[in-house]
Amino acid sequence: MKHSPLRKYVLTKENKDYDKLSEISLCWAKASIENKLSYEIDWLGIPVIQSPEDLILVQQVIYNVAPDYVIETGVAHGGSLIFYASILEAIGHGTVIGIDIDIRKHNRQILEKHRLFKRIELIEGDSTSQEVGETVRKKISPRSKVLVCLDSNHYKDHVLKELEIYSNFVGIGSYIVVFDTITSLMSEHGVCDPSYINNGPREAIDVFLQQNQNFRIDGEFNKLFVSYSPDGYLKRIS
Repeated sequence: MKHSPLRKYVLTKENKDYDKLSEISLCWAKASIENKLSYEIDWLGIPVIQSPEDLILVQQVIYNVAPDYVIETGVAHGGSLIFYASILEAIGHGTVIGIDIDIRKHNRQILEKHRLFKRIELIEGDSTSQEVGETVRKKISPRSKVLVCLDSNHYKDHVLKELEIYSNFVGIGSYIVVFDTITSLMSEHGVCDPSYINNGPREAIDVFLQQNQNFRIDGEFNKLFVSYSPDGYLKRIS
């Protein structure tokens, strides 16, 4: 029996269900944030503050790129570091560099005892500082394949500084993943602090792409609709 090849269906704005799904995804995002659903799941025993849908999309990026390094700003409990490390372990290659201005002792101890910590390095400091940038640069050779995930301070100016710094590590075909691009929109709907209105990660992306023609938004990663990070997958194209 001959099997048909796997097919991918990309839902365009012309599809009759596009607006319906967009409306449903907005309702889901509001309810999810109000009820802190992203705090409800662990990855291999450690809290990972993401939606399951976003984790699946990041998994796809990591698998496709097969990076030598995944750099993440914003460590929190460390569940996302373990998530990335588990994918790299399955691939059999790569190291995660986690950066946070305050890596709490309790969280560090748990991470250091985890069986996947062998694939993780921690840097404590401001992700936008010259000192931290230089520390990262010294760890990564110019030929390394690097994927960057930005998930620390979500205000526009901070995210823009991170984009400007860490874009220099990303080669053609790899990505910067900017999380929580929905923050400003959710502020307008009253479920995030109003100080984020027109002042979140999505607005930082707009400015960055005006200044840097080497990246574009990869719409392939808007396909699940249910996401905290729509238009947050920036692919280096030149």
